[in-house]
Amino acid sequence: MKSSTRSLGARNAVLAVVLVLAGLAAQPAAAEERAKDLFGAEKLPTATDPQSFGFYSKGCFAGGVAIPMDGPTWQVMRPSRNRRWGHPAMIALIEKLSRDAVADGWPGLLIGDIAQPRGGPMTSGHASHQIGLDADIWLTPMPDRPLSMAQRESMSATLMVDEKTHLVKDALWTPQHTALLKRAASYPQVERILVNPGIKKKLCDTVKGDRSWLRKIRPFWGHDYHFHMRIGCQPGSPTCKAQEATPDDDGCGKPLSWWFTQEPWRPNTNPDAPKARDLMTMASLPKECRAVLDAPGPASAEVATYHGGAEPVAVAGPEPEAPSLPATTASSTAGLPSAASAFTATPEVGVPVPRPRPPAK
Repeated sequence: MKSSTRSLGARNAVLAVVLVLAGLAAQPAAAEERAKDLFGAEKLPTATDPQSFGFYSKGCFAGGVAIPMDGPTWQVMRPSRNRRWGHPAMIALIEKLSRDAVADGWPGLLIGDIAQPRGGPMTSGHASHQIGLDADIWLTPMPDRPLSMAQRESMSATLMVDEKTHLVKDALWTPQHTALLKRAASYPQVERILVNPGIKKKLCDTVKGDRSWLRKIRPFWGHDYHFHMRIGCQPGSPTCKAQEATPDDDGCGKPLSWWFTQEPWRPNTNPDAPKARDLMTMASLPKECRAVLDAPGPASAEVATYHGGAEPVAVAGPEPEAPSLPATTASSTAGLPSAASAFTATPEVGVPVPRPRPPAK
């Protein structure tokens, strides 16, 4: 009897182990740690050469630098998000835009999200801003005084568009707003600037003379209190995925008219569907992004802060020679995100989706 009991107990123990192992094997891919949690936890960039991997809304970057919290012609907003990082070329261009804008009559830039220290999917908000080549600039002029940290966290940006008519609030729009967007579009590095459709229409209706720069101004949902500036893939980033070029015309014809029909504003048929960033695991991103997470960082944020000059600063790491990230060839089958899913093929039309379509009011 005792032998039978021991045998039964042994069989139960084996069965329990088998069930545990089977349960582990059956866990869905969604149980893998989300990429946004891994990248969102990084406080500092890599101490390596600057390089962007993947697409604007499906990638990461190395060798990022931070824009200082304050400059003579800018202030960083929402500092607690730690999203003031970008490719050195982007940070240098933001500083240049701030100086040029002041010379044009704009009081100074209030800078919103650029990227997390190592890019990747953000913990909240954007689908893009992942490879250090995107930046949000508020359409609210910089005050003539330094804002406190509390004010930077709580101060609201100015809503420039009527949410019912989708038209610009004329009482708020000034020639200086137009000059700011024109200046940003004038840089050859800038490939496109996303604005609310109402802002695009305002420019189409009012800009005289040279209108060639309007082709870079692209209408999209949201972007009613800031504009989104995007630069192209930079030298030294062979696996960075470029975006389709904008059309040669000013974009003020039929494509813009579509935004003032009911179609773009129909209720989302699946409002509870998870966002792409909530589904991405490390397997969803370019394989170089694992090395980005594992790479050593600098000694402090200050060491990795860009302070101007003709050339971007070198990010100094805590070790004498930081290992380089492995160079790999991009896979032709690597899917790039579209409006519907993070795992579909590269879209034919090159406008990214920085946020979902708004719900019905």
